[in-house]
Amino acid sequence: MKINEKDFRVPPGKKIDLRKWPTRVKPVYKSKKKYHKLLEEQVEELSSLQRLHYASNGYAILLIFQAMDAAGKDGAIRHVMSGVNPQGCQVFSFKEPSAEELEHDFLWRTTKRLPERGRIGIFNRSYYAEVLIVRVHPEILRGQGLPDELLDEKAIWQERYRSVVDLEAHLHRNGTRIIKFFLHQSKDEQRKRFLKRIDNPDKNWKLSIADIEERKLWKYYMQAYEACLSATSTKDAPWYVVPADDKKNARLIISEIILDVFNGLKMAYPKPGAKRRRELQSIRKRLLK
Repeated sequence: MKINEKDFRVPPGKKIDLRKWPTRVKPVYKSKKKYHKLLEEQVEELSSLQRLHYASNGYAILLIFQAMDAAGKDGAIRHVMSGVNPQGCQVFSFKEPSAEELEHDFLWRTTKRLPERGRIGIFNRSYYAEVLIVRVHPEILRGQGLPDELLDEKAIWQERYRSVVDLEAHLHRNGTRIIKFFLHQSKDEQRKRFLKRIDNPDKNWKLSIADIEERKLWKYYMQAYEACLSATSTKDAPWYVVPADDKKNARLIISEIILDVFNGLKMAYPKPGAKRRRELQSIRKRLLK
């Protein structure tokens, strides 16, 4: 399968214009059958690497998914991670902060959910909402209880970008590998998916008037994403802009990028030392009695 992760990675320090980033690319699968075969192979490989990751217990993996509504975050997580042992993987979805969470800094509630070594953590939305949704809706910022002198809306976003970059650099230095995905869909594709939700009784619950109101702010969301991706994509914690108009293709791209990161880690199953080998031989003798 030919996927070059560099085609989707946001270069550090580069200002991006999302209008120049495609929401659809030539698919890496030739048929629905081929798609299922490719995804099955990737899921199997990821499952094997996850067992090695859990056993070696040296790194933690954090996957972050951000997107506009109906871009396919839930489906990507469900399909790509379908073969991973639930004991080694945790998924957290972050929505509106609670009263307790608002009494802390904006990174507090997500920091509590960071993955342990040997595990995979998945953030379905994340601390990035604080420089995306909150930036588009400044009234949320004014309701977060911050002192007035910290509510400089010209400076606060750069300060929050710096906090995020500093956190991710700290995590990288301590063995957490971070992969960030922005599922990039077109506004027209979102409209089509919203209409399908109306037609599908099983998905009616996913659509509300609030979703339609947010569509009116599409331009402002794109501006917020452009600023965020440009400011927070780094060498050690890059953003990947994944064309999401084709859900199947997006899943294959995401899984291949995750596999590349896993394969780049120096992982090995623990090798027993002399003391451990003697212990195992003692256990063997007992079992054979």
